[in-house]
Amino acid sequence: MRLTVTFDVEADGRWIASVPELSGVHAYGATRDHAARAALVLALRVLADEVEHGEHDAEDLAPLTFSLAAA
Repeated sequence: MRLTVTFDVEADGRWIASVPELSGVHAYGATRDHAARAALVLALRVLADEVEHGEHDAEDLAPLTFSLAAA
């Protein structure tokens, strides 16, 4: 499974990182790096929850890769 992290910057300078393939995975950070890390953590938590509740087989996720889009 390949996931993409996209970025945007708010008017106040905060970065938003989103994973479009996973509904609701959006995270803020003071920097692009902080937002990216927060989004990756959230994406992994969402996927773990989906595996736990039978929405995915763990094997469906392998190999799991993330791609960071240009800001």
